[in-house]
Amino acid sequence: MSLIFKGSLLFYIFIESNESIRKRMTNKFNALSWKKYLALCKPKVVALIMFTAIVGMLLAVPGLPPAANFFYGITGIALAASSAAAINHFLDQKADAEMARTKNRPLPRGELSSRHVLVFACAIGAIAMAILVIKVNILTAFLTFLSLIGYAIIYTVYLKKMTPQNIVIGGAAGAAPPVLGWTAVTGTVHPHALLLFLIIFVWTPPHFWALAIARREEYAKVEIPMLPVTHGVEFTRLQILLYTILLQITAVLPYLTGMSGLIYLFFALILSFGFIYYAVKMMRKKDNKTAMQTFGYSIIYLMLIFAALLVDHYFPYSLS
Repeated sequence: MSLIFKGSLLFYIFIESNESIRKRMTNKFNALSWKKYLALCKPKVVALIMFTAIVGMLLAVPGLPPAANFFYGITGIALAASSAAAINHFLDQKADAEMARTKNRPLPRGELSSRHVLVFACAIGAIAMAILVIKVNILTAFLTFLSLIGYAIIYTVYLKKMTPQNIVIGGAAGAAPPVLGWTAVTGTVHPHALLLFLIIFVWTPPHFWALAIARREEYAKVEIPMLPVTHGVEFTRLQILLYTILLQITAVLPYLTGMSGLIYLFFALILSFGFIYYAVKMMRKKDNKTAMQTFGYSIIYLMLIFAALLVDHYFPYSLS
């Protein structure tokens, strides 16, 4: 023990006295910092994905879902979403370095190498698929894999740089989580799960286009054909308004189909009118601040409307 201690002490003194070695070791430690890998996973985005997936799980059954399906399902879905986010970091690193919103990500800052990011993404993606195949069911694993490929490859590599409708088409991958949660518990794709998919699918364009308006100069700089860049801000504002109206109609469908009751209907109408209000406000006040306010509200909207579905599911109310 004494020999080990003396050896460790001598090693420490050697490292401290050699500035270049100490810097290399410090840089290596920083490169392996878990916080940088966590940043690759886009934790805020994944948290919203997990929330909608959990709601899908809970809505799929009258009571509580089986604990094993719930735990392994949400773990697999979260890891798959994190893998897709990391792949997105890897593929978009050049554009990220030129945009103010993304220039402080680990790859543009040189905090992680491309190889480290790609290995990390593939590793957690493989773990996600293994968990879903072995512990959940094949259908959930298959659909999760499709959504991972849809976002990380089809959207990021092709759609994002090909068409101003990129976020509309690519939104299908982002709308999948509640369906994945539902299938993780039941092993089937129910029409009610598709309604949850539809809500997020219609919500995605006005949500993202509001951000794109505020960041349009950055997207133009890196030649990403977002709608405000290719068709102008006025046209995009109109599309946001039209989509929020369509979203209000879509949001009422769970009530009209008997999936949810009056509690959900009340909140769905209030929240949807709120989104329309912000869309109209964007038509009148043509500034980036209003666009970012709309973007912020859209996130609150999705969280609250899914929370309303959950409350209505467990505490139903009717006039009869």
